[in-house]
Amino acid sequence: RSRRSLLPALSGSAYEPSRAMRGRHPGATLERTSSEALTPPSMAVLALTRLAFGPTSAEIAAFDALGGSDLARLTAWVDQQLNPAAIADTACNARLAASGFSTLGKTLTQLFTDHHAADPEWYERIRPATETELATWTRAVYSKRQLFEVMVDFWHNHFNVYAWEFIEAPLWVHHDRDVIRANALGNFRQMLEAVVKSPAMLIYLDNYINFAAELDGDPVGSNENFAREMIELHCLGAENSHGNLPREQVPGYPNPTGYCQQDVVDVARALTGWTFAIDWVQWDCPEGLDNDGHFFYCEEMHDTLPKQVLGTTIPGGGTAASDGHAVLDRLASHPAAGRFIARKLCRRLVGDFPPQSLVDSAAALFTAQWQAPDQIRQVVRHIVLSNEFRTTWGEKVKRPFEIAASALRAGGANFPFTTFVADEDAVNSFHWYFEAGGQALFSWHPPNGYPDVRGAWQSANPRVALWRLVNWLVEEDGAGNDRFLDIVGATLASPARSATAIVDFWMPRIYGRALAGADRDELIDFMAAGHNPTFALPIDTNDWPDYTQDRLRTLVGLMFMSPEFLWR
Repeated sequence: RSRRSLLPALSGSAYEPSRAMRGRHPGATLERTSSEALTPPSMAVLALTRLAFGPTSAEIAAFDALGGSDLARLTAWVDQQLNPAAIADTACNARLAASGFSTLGKTLTQLFTDHHAADPEWYERIRPATETELATWTRAVYSKRQLFEVMVDFWHNHFNVYAWEFIEAPLWVHHDRDVIRANALGNFRQMLEAVVKSPAMLIYLDNYINFAAELDGDPVGSNENFAREMIELHCLGAENSHGNLPREQVPGYPNPTGYCQQDVVDVARALTGWTFAIDWVQWDCPEGLDNDGHFFYCEEMHDTLPKQVLGTTIPGGGTAASDGHAVLDRLASHPAAGRFIARKLCRRLVGDFPPQSLVDSAAALFTAQWQAPDQIRQVVRHIVLSNEFRTTWGEKVKRPFEIAASALRAGGANFPFTTFVADEDAVNSFHWYFEAGGQALFSWHPPNGYPDVRGAWQSANPRVALWRLVNWLVEEDGAGNDRFLDIVGATLASPARSATAIVDFWMPRIYGRALAGADRDELIDFMAAGHNPTFALPIDTNDWPDYTQDRLRTLVGLMFMSPEFLWR
C-alpha cells in the first residue's frame, strides 16, 4: 500500500458556527449563521463525543448511572477514564491478541534489528507502523479507555512525526508505545525528553546529526532544525517568537516572555550529541558503532561552551546530558509553554476558540504543576470539569478519524483491523476510502500536526470522502448479508417495523438523542419511500420493487452523513 500526502483543502478564512439541518437533505453540509445556537445533547452524549470517539447506547447508559447530576456523572466518568490502568479492557485486548500482530511487543533493539538492519522487503520494513496504525483503529473503536485514546491522538499530533519513512516506520511501535502512550497522561517534561530521545523524532527532524565537532574531517556544526520546531511547535508557540531581536531586548528579559533566534541557536547547541546508534553515520563515538537503534549521548560531538536559553545561563564545561536537561527544564517550566499547551488542549477538548479565562486557569495549573508526575492528568481534569466544557456544543466538528471511528462505534461494527497483504481485502479498502478524507494516521508530512479547527475540514473533499466510506461500511457483502454493521439483524431483533419506528430505533443509537421534528421527518420520509410511515415494512426481505433492506442500510448511512452526527 503506497503512502501519499492527502492534505485537506483549507478554507483560508474564519469558519462561522454551523447550523443544524432544517428541512434539508440529511447529507447537507454544516452551516449556520452566528446568531443561531444548537441545542446541546445530554451530558453523556457531550462527554462521549468530545472525550471519546463517539457514544454507544451501552456507554450512555453506564454514564447516566454514575450520579444524580450532570456534574456528578461527568466527574465520576472523567475520574474513571483518567485512571486507564484500572479499567478492564478485556474485549479490546482480545481483539489485539487475535489480530496476528507480531511487532507490538518488540523492544526498540528488536524493531531496529528485524525491520531495518536486516534490510527486509518494504512491507516487512513498515510492518511496525502498519500494525501500530491498525492497533490504533482497534483501540479507538473498541477500547473502554476512551479518554486515554483521545489524549494519545492529541499528543501524536502535537509531537507530529511522519511515520511512513525508511527509519521511522521500523521504529514506530517504540515511538507510539514508549514515547507517546507511556506519557499521555503523565508529565510534559518527561514526555518532552522521551520525544527528544526517540529515534523516530531524531531522524524526522535531524537531531541525530546535530554535532558541534568535526566528523571524519567534515565540519558539521549544530543542526537547528529540531531545536526550532521544539521551541515553536512543542513548547512555546510561534506567537511567542521575537525573531532576530537580540535576547536582551525581548520583553521581560532576563525573564523573557518569549524566545528569539539566539535562543534557538543555543537550544540546538545544548542538544548536540543527542543521537542514536545507526550505521548511516561514521561514528567517532564507541556507542554509535553498535548499530542497534539505541539512544546515547555522543560526548565527543557535544558543544561544551556556555549557552543561554530564555534568560537562563548554562555554564561551559557541561555534558550533553546536563546541558540538554537544563534546556528541557527551562522550556517545560516557562509560563509561555503553559499558555501554548493549555490553549491547544482547550481547543481539542472544548472549542476552536476556547474562552480565555479557561485557557488562563489551565495554563496556570500546567505551569504550577510542571514537575508533578500527573501534571497532564490534572490539567485535562481541570478543563473537562469546567463550566465552559459543560456548556459548549457545536463549536467543533469531527475530523475524518473521529467520523470513521464514531460511525463504527455507533453502528456496533465488527471490523477486522488485522494485518493486511492483499490490496483487495477489507482493511485496504477501508484505508483507501478513509485516506481520501485527508487524515491518514501518522501521515501528516510537516511537523505541525493535522489542523484542529473546523475550517480545515469543512470543504467538500473530506466530507465527500467520508460519505463514501460510511456508505461502503453499510453495504451488504454481495450475498445479501450485512458486512460490518449488523443493521438488518439489529432491526429485526427489535419490534420496529414501520418507517417511523425504524427511525426512532436508530436515532438514539446513532446520535444518542432525538432529532428536531423536521429532521426526523426527513428520515422517516426516506425510509417510507412513499408508503404510509406507520405501516409495517417487509424488512425481512430485500425483494423487488422495494428493496427494503437496502433502503434500511442506506438510512443508517444517511444518518452518519447528517450534520447532527458531525458535531463535537
